[in-house]
Amino acid sequence: MKLPKSLLVFTLTFAFVFCCTASSQSLTVDNNLGHMVRKYLDQRANHQFAERQNEIAAIQDKVAVRKRQAYIRKTILKEIGGFPAKTPLHATITGTVDRPGYTIEKLVYQSLPHFYVTADVYVPKNAPKPYPAVLGLAGHSPDGKEFSNYQTVWISLAKRGFLVLAIDPLGQGERIQHLDPKTRRPFLRPGGTMAHMTDGLPALLTGTDIARYFIWDGIRGIDYLESRPDVDKSRIATAGNSGGGTQSAYIAAMDQRVAAAVISCYLNSSKAIWDGPGPQDSEQVFTDFLVDHLDFGDFLIAIAPRPALEETATYDFFPIAGARQTRDEAKRIFNLMGAGEKFGYFEYADEHGWSAPRRGAAYKWLSRWLKDGTNDDGKDLVEHLNTPADLNATPTGQVLSSYPDAKNVQSITAALADRLRAEAKPKSREQLAIVVRKLLSLPRQTEAPAVDTVGSLDRDGVHIEKINIQSEPGILVPGLVFSPPHSSGRNPAVLYLNPAGMAASAAPGGAIDQIVRQGNVVLAIDPRGWGESAPPMTMDSGYPSTYQLPMRAILTGTSMPAMQTRDVFSAIRYLESRPDVKAGSISLRTTGKATNLALFAAVVEPSIKAVVCDKAPLTYLAMTQEKVGKVDPDVIVPGILRDFDLPDLERALGPGFRIQSHAASSATKTSSNLR
Repeated sequence: MKLPKSLLVFTLTFAFVFCCTASSQSLTVDNNLGHMVRKYLDQRANHQFAERQNEIAAIQDKVAVRKRQAYIRKTILKEIGGFPAKTPLHATITGTVDRPGYTIEKLVYQSLPHFYVTADVYVPKNAPKPYPAVLGLAGHSPDGKEFSNYQTVWISLAKRGFLVLAIDPLGQGERIQHLDPKTRRPFLRPGGTMAHMTDGLPALLTGTDIARYFIWDGIRGIDYLESRPDVDKSRIATAGNSGGGTQSAYIAAMDQRVAAAVISCYLNSSKAIWDGPGPQDSEQVFTDFLVDHLDFGDFLIAIAPRPALEETATYDFFPIAGARQTRDEAKRIFNLMGAGEKFGYFEYADEHGWSAPRRGAAYKWLSRWLKDGTNDDGKDLVEHLNTPADLNATPTGQVLSSYPDAKNVQSITAALADRLRAEAKPKSREQLAIVVRKLLSLPRQTEAPAVDTVGSLDRDGVHIEKINIQSEPGILVPGLVFSPPHSSGRNPAVLYLNPAGMAASAAPGGAIDQIVRQGNVVLAIDPRGWGESAPPMTMDSGYPSTYQLPMRAILTGTSMPAMQTRDVFSAIRYLESRPDVKAGSISLRTTGKATNLALFAAVVEPSIKAVVCDKAPLTYLAMTQEKVGKVDPDVIVPGILRDFDLPDLERALGPGFRIQSHAASSATKTSSNLR
């Protein structure tokens, strides 16, 4: 049907006016902040990459290499929280399997008390003793040590005269970390990645890293190999692919008893990974790794001059340019050590995995350095593979359902967190202010930041300003300033923090509207990473941006809460500078995890008079106690439980400081608000 011309003009005019009115009522401040935090962290990382490059370039002799090696081991040990004390292995052979050319001994040992490691020992039948040995390390396969690709390597090495100790990594094979006690089925998808992150994130809160358990399992595996009379202690190697390559690099770097290493589909450069697929598994993210000027190449530097083979795939999802860059760096270091021939590089034009060409290169490398230079044709020597029933070392096929006393990483982390809190001494507000400022690297910010007003609107008598606060170079914090109706003179002020975004509670009649109509100036902001500056939701190489962005921060020596608390201070300084805000009147209104930022700020900033939370957050201790943790990566402050928890901040603020849940009837309700 055709509209009359006059009606058509009216309709179009109405639509235009409606759209303009709707647009003018929008509470959006800035649409261009989605990549801001990533760009900021890019700048930090690039500066750290350049500093490390200069340090490595300055290494010109063996003495400098040795100095670097000592630094690498000391620093990695600090980053992962140190190693536990050695305790009895209680190694037990639970069964044997006889095969042509080799025997399999099914082994269980305890790398820590009640922390069971499942393994298969492939023992040659027709080779001279004592045998050279290989610690076989599996990648991210649900089957762990039993995965067909890895079995092929273990069998082929055994038939070459190597004794192989193949162990299950955490979260894989017989070491699934979270089992339903009724069904005995995994709570999480098998394969390691999800389980590693689920347990790895809470571990960071205690100042440890899940990588310490991967490394420790391997170090204790070497202890077991040394205990066997049929193993030559001077000829023990590590070998693995992908996640197993990660373990091989770590263990060989940190344990100098390792005589040779094969590292397949892991070694790269941090710059290439940063610009490409981004941070990976929890055991591959060390706190402060980049700010400490470490890189993948440092694992090879630490191994030198012991033989090390870097294996890579041209079309891996790990950038080949990064692998080649690390190759070139390692070559120079090994040459400085007078051991150029002991660094090997093998690249094949295929995709990620321990494919036949890389397996063959591994056989040749290990034969060359652990068997008196014996020539090797590099062929797989496998007639048939073994079944899980053949290889399982536990009665049920899972540690947790086989041993009632079995611990997992979560229970170890929970116990450590409990101990840290029990040992903590109460601190005054002044003492905590120093600790918080140091832990979060907070500057002493006294001046009001620069602020740009980008728009305004009026809504039912409330005037709303749209602003961008320049928190620091490269960081804009969008905000909405709500002024009460018929306001004159100076008013109390409320800084409103909502992880869902500053506009989430700004609807007419909503929480902010109620506060402002009570006569308060309200500033709602989006600290970096929330609301308008939240990263676009992506799944780079299978990891969500909500995980990778906080991990980028941790690698560069900061954290999301540290950066966001700085933004809170910028907002407070801005409020203090406003002519309509009453001096000494600023309080904070928060919900959920935003309360963490408010408490950090309140302990450090005397001018904050109150914190009111709509929904109390989990304490950091509580996060470690959950059986299957679901920790938001952006709340993590590495090592925080070594110093304090949220209730410590609450207590230190004292009874004169109002901390309350919005629903609470008493203004003096304290610690019970924090779950």
